[in-house]
Amino acid sequence: MGLPRTPKGRARETMAILAEVYPGDARDLCALIHDSPFQLLAATILSAQTTDEAVNSVTPALFARYPTPADLVAADPEEVERLIHPTGFFRAKTRSLLGMAAALEERFGGEVPRAMADLVTIPGVGRKTANVVRSVAFALPGLPVDTHVGRLSRRLGLTAETDPVKVEADLGAIVPARDRGGFSLRLILHGRRVCAARKPRCDDCVLASFCPKIGVIEMPRRLGTKSGR
Repeated sequence: MGLPRTPKGRARETMAILAEVYPGDARDLCALIHDSPFQLLAATILSAQTTDEAVNSVTPALFARYPTPADLVAADPEEVERLIHPTGFFRAKTRSLLGMAAALEERFGGEVPRAMADLVTIPGVGRKTANVVRSVAFALPGLPVDTHVGRLSRRLGLTAETDPVKVEADLGAIVPARDRGGFSLRLILHGRRVCAARKPRCDDCVLASFCPKIGVIEMPRRLGTKSGR
């Protein structure tokens, strides 16, 4: 069989290969440690502009102190700020966490909603965070687009777009709904471990045989003021 020549063909081949390299479902692949949709939602809000390791270092104490949205609604903001301080932007994140908890209590019966239309109305939640929650917590179709997903998708010729919403739309047209969460998380892992922006390790890449941009370096774009979470 020849090398895939269309975006859909390259997406299909990418899915098959990366599923062997990074096995498991979306929950297995998610680096944020959590035990419930609420915990995942909070952890994803905290993950803006920081590492998963930093988030995982603070969430055990945060969730032990505030195990439910109702507990978090009643929290002292200064205590929350202290607990999440290592993740950076702790004041803004505290406002998002408290606003998120209030929205869950007031509008969703203390439960994390599953619908995208509901999730994006919650403070601190954009499409990326909503897609993480849908795909990881609920095993629903969801394709989070972060810088790794955008970069690798362009390198592989799956999209020419730079706007995350447009990248999501292009990928959604060629990736089956059931595979979207895992596809996104595998691209993230591959972007971190192999296909770095400044120095992609093309010689070690399992996708090199059909990647249209072997050896091409894409400089990271400056992050805007909105995280899209």
